[in-house]
Amino acid sequence: MEGGRIMGAGESQLTEETVFAMLSNQRRRFVLHALEHRPAGAEVPLGALAEKVTAWENGIEEVEVDSKARKSVYTSLQQLHLPKMDDAGILDFDDRAGTVTVTPETEDLTIYLEVVNGNEVPWHGYYLGLGAIGLSLLVALALDAGPFTALPDLAWVAFLVVALLVFASAHTLTARGRRLGDYDRPPGVE
Repeated sequence: MEGGRIMGAGESQLTEETVFAMLSNQRRRFVLHALEHRPAGAEVPLGALAEKVTAWENGIEEVEVDSKARKSVYTSLQQLHLPKMDDAGILDFDDRAGTVTVTPETEDLTIYLEVVNGNEVPWHGYYLGLGAIGLSLLVALALDAGPFTALPDLAWVAFLVVALLVFASAHTLTARGRRLGDYDRPPGVE
């Protein structure tokens, strides 16, 4: 990040304030979830998007969505949410054609949507703990403390490298299944 701007592979021009304002609304998060696996440039019909969002909001399958509920969501997306997301540069919305086009900025937003349950230790806590263990080990080895001299220094370094790989692998696997768009329904939808 640079100067409040989010810098990714495509040098996004979105500010943190804009990102969090857009993501503060569940309906807009559902839109992003629906667009997640579409490549930049892909067009999505507004009607299909409205049907999917309506189903998620009501906890039903898309085939069960009635026209009244769909029309309400369609209108809300058309008049409020999609123009706001378009103005922010998150996606391209063509009101006349009734289509939403995915942009690189659409894809960049999903990093903010990783789901962490309230009773879990955030990953930075695990890495901080691993760093503290590594520092303690380094001090113990430098001081030739008791049991740490029983094994060569290389064995202790190998232990730390393996521990780091285990943590990073676990983090990758859990994060992969918890990001918006990585599963059929968005977080919070049964």
